[in-house]
Amino acid sequence: MTDINSMLDLGLADTTTHPLSLAIKKADGVYLHTKDRGLIFDAISGIGVSNFGHGNKTITDLIHKQVDKNLHTMVYGEFIHESTVEAGKLLIDILPSSLNSVYFVNSGAEAVEGALKLAKRITKRSKIIAVSGGYHGNTSGALSVSSNAKRKAPFLPLLPEISFIEHNRIDDIFAIDSSIACVIIETIQGDAGVKIPSLEYMQCLRDRCSAHGVQLIFDEVQCGMGRTGKAFAFEHFNVVPDILCLGKALGGGMSIGAFVSSKAQMSHLSHSPELGHITTFGGHPVACAGAVGALQCLKELDLEKTDLLGKTWEDALVKHPSVKSVRRIGLYFYVELDSPEHVQKAVLNGLDNGVLLFWFLSVPNAFRLSPPLTMTPKEAKVGIDLILKSLPIV
Repeated sequence: MTDINSMLDLGLADTTTHPLSLAIKKADGVYLHTKDRGLIFDAISGIGVSNFGHGNKTITDLIHKQVDKNLHTMVYGEFIHESTVEAGKLLIDILPSSLNSVYFVNSGAEAVEGALKLAKRITKRSKIIAVSGGYHGNTSGALSVSSNAKRKAPFLPLLPEISFIEHNRIDDIFAIDSSIACVIIETIQGDAGVKIPSLEYMQCLRDRCSAHGVQLIFDEVQCGMGRTGKAFAFEHFNVVPDILCLGKALGGGMSIGAFVSSKAQMSHLSHSPELGHITTFGGHPVACAGAVGALQCLKELDLEKTDLLGKTWEDALVKHPSVKSVRRIGLYFYVELDSPEHVQKAVLNGLDNGVLLFWFLSVPNAFRLSPPLTMTPKEAKVGIDLILKSLPIV
């Protein structure tokens, strides 16, 4: 596989002219076993998907059991599968009481699409406010409320009536009024570089939306499921959204997303018109079996210990002469170097040294880290040593 430069060479659609092209044999725990580079410590978790490690037996046993029962049987909402019901119950049980109805979909981007539609349906309004720096996916609606203008430009026009407010600027919150259907924000911004808003900002945002009947949507596709040291990132701010979007780690490695709201609000999608949102593979019994396993793992995870591991990595990184700054919450990292060239070198050095680092789409001077939350202290030591070894010396 070392001579493959592009997915196109394999007859597959490509996403970039410079893919990593790692040929994976298998993956277990914190490690990727590759055909061409041997063992690689996965410090990315598939961009926050494999929060509970690769090949987690709690998850895979449930998936195997469901595969032996059945795969897809009918479009979402017509049939009932035990794994789908159980996944919904486990999720609702660890969420605030107002978030008591789950719509399982295929991905985080579809969860965002569903949330935007639900907000419009509830409020009978069409204007949407998004937040600068936000990334919500690459479907047309999700891209419309994402911030990176360069990435949107080739696909214009997108959704109309979208406006943006600055992240963590309280004065901008006053743009929210009774003409707005919803505000969508990543609780912790990922692609913008793990940006963490203030407690005051988030509480003011909640209060303003409540005062004007505006749906507040939290996108926790990447920052949810234990990544920030809490089960859900909004727990850091003592606020609850009207609609919560999840994905990535929710499936334990299976493709899944979900948007969650109240039963009263979610009921709007069943009438006027019927099938207000419909998806063939949403709530797929095998994907939901993965979600049952992931939610069980989340419930059993010692989040205080994972946060301590994050602090250990942060302390080591900030001491390195090449590192300009680090932002961290839980095991979610932004590591800034002094140039895009040094970031590129760090990622490539990492592959040579046996550790996977990765870029941000919108922050060229930094790389991201999001290792499995289940790594042991011994594994964490191996991982950070490999990362430090990979950083270029300035």
